Amino acid sequence: MDARHRDVLIAVIREYIDSAEPVGSRVLCKRHFPSLSPATIRNAMADLEDMGYLVQPHTSAGRVPTDTAYRFYVSSFPPARPSKTAVARETLPTRRSGLEGFMERTSSHLSTVTKLTGLLLAPPLQQTTLARVDLMPLEEDRALAVIVTDTGWVTARAVTLEPPLSADEVRAIGRELTRCFAGRSIQEVVEMEAAPSDPLDALHTRARAVTEQIVSLLRGRTLYVSGAINMLDHPEFWDIEATRELLRTFEQKERLADLMTSLAADEELRVTIGGENPYAEMRECTLITSTYLYRDQVIGILGVVGPRRLPYPEVISVVNETARHVTEALSRVRQDLYLPS
Repeated sequence: MDARHRDVLIAVIREYIDSAEPVGSRVLCKRHFPSLSPATIRNAMADLEDMGYLVQPHTSAGRVPTDTAYRFYVSSFPPARPSKTAVARETLPTRRSGLEGFMERTSSHLSTVTKLTGLLLAPPLQQTTLARVDLMPLEEDRALAVIVTDTGWVTARAVTLEPPLSADEVRAIGRELTRCFAGRSIQEVVEMEAAPSDPLDALHTRARAVTEQIVSLLRGRTLYVSGAINMLDHPEFWDIEATRELLRTFEQKERLADLMTSLAADEELRVTIGGENPYAEMRECTLITSTYLYRDQVIGILGVVGPRRLPYPEVISVVNETARHVTEALSRVRQDLYLPS
């Protein structure tokens, strides 16, 4: 690709990002290349189509970029640098009300600033060692399970008591769970409960429903999704039938969490464009993600989902800056750190 082809391609991408309409040679001549003729631009666009960078939706229409074009466009950027806009500064969350709320507001911040769908995958617990399990009575058939790890991470969730138990019984079960689980990794606890050495053990027979809920809590990861409805603001998703499966993916979070987990394998920002997404319902989307750290370890990932037609430099900057903000917020946390499961 020579300089002219590159300039024409970048111009087509930028015009299409702004308009969502196929881009013709006359628009390019008028706005970008006044010294070139429409015929010269058409020839360059035809060459780019042959190279796989542009497609023509129908005869006599302008051209639109392909996934290959967007990948070229993203690869042409210099390394992303933080750039806090006024909106970004106003909506960056604080940690004053606990980390679960902080993480939820972070996904909302991503959605608000980019007008896309914000995502944040909370850290996994599997390799963490348990310090204790407390059960606190709430009402007749509910209790608060508080799980504390040896690093000070805390998870708290309400559990259902089946059958209802007295307050003394609830506390006693908590002490017994601590005796059984303390000093073991969460992965070990999950495996212990999947195949108990003594299924007739009193703890299992008396509190099976409680231990199952606690193990389910330990096994999972929370994926915060904000602004899914923003997808309908983009013409690419105005076909409701075609978009239904995408919105269902946002509701059924397990697959999306698995995808985010796979993207968190490396400590870096990643841009996953169109057909690079492994799920068919996301082939019209771009996913921009960045990992965040705690004690120099990657423990989670955040990002946005939107159409392939994105203002990539601005969105990449917002995702990068938000990941940096989360890492900085976690670095100031000590024993009060709350870890959603």
